[in-house]
Parts: sequence; structure tokens; C-alpha cells
Amino acid sequence: MTYRRVLLYGVTGSGKSTAAARLSEVTGIPWHSVDDLTWQPAWVALPDDEQRAVFRDICAGERWILDSAYRAWLDVALARADLVVGLDYPRWLSFARLVRRTVRRAVRQEVVCNGNRERWRAILSRDSILVWHARSFARKRDRMRAALGDADGPEVLLFRRPRDLERWLGQQPSTTY
Repeated sequence: MTYRRVLLYGVTGSGKSTAAARLSEVTGIPWHSVDDLTWQPAWVALPDDEQRAVFRDICAGERWILDSAYRAWLDVALARADLVVGLDYPRWLSFARLVRRTVRRAVRQEVVCNGNRERWRAILSRDSILVWHARSFARKRDRMRAALGDADGPEVLLFRRPRDLERWLGQQPSTTY
């Protein structure tokens, strides 16, 4: 099957953006970074209705890769996606990746999106991305697994190990798209 509209889905820290960038590079399908489009300066989230409008426009296109989908517009992406690539990794793996990435960004003061940076105060707060991982892990995993059983939805490939995703990415010739 030819995939032209691909949604990567997984828990926070699973590697969705990295995988989306690689898939875009291999296939030539444009990748849209969800964080860049939803987080404004000072970590202010774009209002839900504005997010829906942004992603409704993107998803109306014929070719796209999204590296996530937020609850406010997940239905929009799923209605148009040809394929959902689910990163269903163990909790310990995604959490370890998230900690490593978050600490690296804070130490190096890397710009994450729209001028935003990881701040130690935020990392250690109740609103931390690390706390978010713990709160959202089961819900996101359940959503991914439920998509497998939805006969009316897009095809779902669920990867439980990074090496399986790597193997699949390596098999994606640009001529397929």
C-alpha cells in the first residue's frame, strides 16, 4: 500500500519526532512538527480551536507526516491518515529517553520550539514533562492499542522495540510514496 498521510503516535519521549524526521527524509513526504505548531513562546499552548484549524488545514493536504496528535484534534488526523505508526515501547524505555533528552536540553539550554527552553524549575515541578509522561502513559498506550482494533480507521503498525521501527524505516523506499 502507498502511504501519503502518516501519523506517528506514542507516549511522551518515545521518539516520535525523530522517527517522523527520518521517515520524511526517506520518503520526501513533508513532516510537520506538532510542538512547533502548538507551543508558542513562553510555553503557551495555542488554544484548542486554533490547533484544530491548523491541523485541519494540514490534514486536508495530500501528503503529510505528523509526529503526534493532541486530544483536541486527534480525530482530524485519524480521519485523513493512511497509516498510524505507533511507538508502543516499555514505560522504562520512553521515560529514560525523556529524562536524558530533557536534562540534555536544560544543561545545554537548547531551543526546543519557538524560542522555548527546558528550565530546571519546570522540570522539577508538578507540571513537568516527566510528570506528564507518568500521567499520560497508560491513556496513550490504550489509545494506540485500541486503534489496532478499529476496522474503520487507518492501518496501524505498532512497534514494541526501537530496532523493529529502525528495520521498517530502512525498508521505506522513496519511490513507494
